[in-house]
Amino acid sequence: MRCTVMGSGSWGTAYSMVLADAGHEVTLWSRDPELAHTMNVKHENPDYHPGIALPLSVRASADPRAALVHADVVVIAVPAQTLRENLSAWELPAGALVVSVIKGIEQGTNLRMSEVIAQVSGISLDRIAVVSGPNLAREIAERQPAATTVASPIPDTAEWWADVSTTAYFRPYWSVDVIGTEIGGAVKNVIALANGMAVGMDFGENAQSALITRGLAEMTRLGIALGASPLTFLGLAGIGDLVATSQSPLSRNRTFGEHLGRGLSMAEATALTVQTCEGVKSCQGILDLALLHGVDMPITEAVVRVVHHGLEPADMLATFMSRATKAEAEVTLPDSETVEHSERVL
Repeated sequence: MRCTVMGSGSWGTAYSMVLADAGHEVTLWSRDPELAHTMNVKHENPDYHPGIALPLSVRASADPRAALVHADVVVIAVPAQTLRENLSAWELPAGALVVSVIKGIEQGTNLRMSEVIAQVSGISLDRIAVVSGPNLAREIAERQPAATTVASPIPDTAEWWADVSTTAYFRPYWSVDVIGTEIGGAVKNVIALANGMAVGMDFGENAQSALITRGLAEMTRLGIALGASPLTFLGLAGIGDLVATSQSPLSRNRTFGEHLGRGLSMAEATALTVQTCEGVKSCQGILDLALLHGVDMPITEAVVRVVHHGLEPADMLATFMSRATKAEAEVTLPDSETVEHSERVL
């Protein structure tokens, strides 16, 4: 097929390699004409993956119209907060499947990326799929083994895209839970910021495990409130992506958090960050979404206070630790009659 990847950043470039290795003809759109020229001449993206050769079937273009015109599938890999502006300037080809690989929530509207695509382009949700999972771009560009989740409201579409984007090193699983897949991808960035702060303050595995686990609880609560399946958060788009992003030094969100934990200001951490840090951009939107639906997200709330209101990371963690005790499992235990009946059945 003819696949166009709109966005030549770290993940867009890596995903274009996956699609080329899966046997497709790929056009990789770059906003930077000079970078597009370099990729066509040297078959490398020196800005994001220096030293890694691009497949010859990947052709770069700086002209969005030319990149899109004949595409069977359009993959969108731009920063979340620029999606609306970009979509307004693009003409998506009629009948093409649109695949979002963006992990974020739009500021101001609190919309998920598939919702923004549908709203701006007028494309029905059954022509939109999302991809999310533990997919650190550098490892995939190096063709290290990885798995992911492909979600679409239409099972045949999700299964089809999973099948045609499979390679020897990249294994997609499919799902119909678009909400859960997108919420997992967005919230894990915020939890990774918090975990990075803990790493920056030299806290050990106990603290990090607590943040990751309670972060998973926040992610799941929000997802369920929006209509997602709780099982999604036990899979690749949930705990899988959360662990990879929170624990890997390749994660830009964790690294940004580390800078803050070591005492750098927001301005200093931003200056050291070459790529977009989606957790910083989306944390307020995620919190707004949680407040709208009455969902308690204390870690997310604390990250927002650090990022937008000047709270010190040490004070953030102290606030989190001083919260009132509560039951860990947010379920109701069976009553005595249910237990007695179960014992009789057994």
